[in-house]
Amino acid sequence: MASISNHILKLTSCLLVVYLILATPKAVTAAITCGQVASKLAPCLQYAKSNGAGPVPPACCNGIKAIAALAQTTPDRKTACNCLKSFSSSVSGINYGTVANLPSKCGVNIPYKISPSTNCNSVQ
Repeated sequence: MASISNHILKLTSCLLVVYLILATPKAVTAAITCGQVASKLAPCLQYAKSNGAGPVPPACCNGIKAIAALAQTTPDRKTACNCLKSFSSSVSGINYGTVANLPSKCGVNIPYKISPSTNCNSVQ
């Protein structure tokens, strides 16, 4: 009898653990990071330094699209904006007019101008 009670207790404990695992809310996906933004924009650097000569590299547009896809919430858009602002101002020789036109040339709508003077706190 003690053996059956022991097995029932173990089975009940296992079921409780499984229930707790399944009932726990799923983790929220991580917020966008400046490392992600920098790596996605790296293919745009040469184009941004060349005053927009020639077509936008496909890898650059893919990076801009990826950033837009990652920044779905207002906090993520503000973070992405601050990262873009910081990233663009840390690289010398960038033509900001060229950079500001990249989203539209890639068919992406970003709700702020990519510029060191952008107020990212106003981004919604």
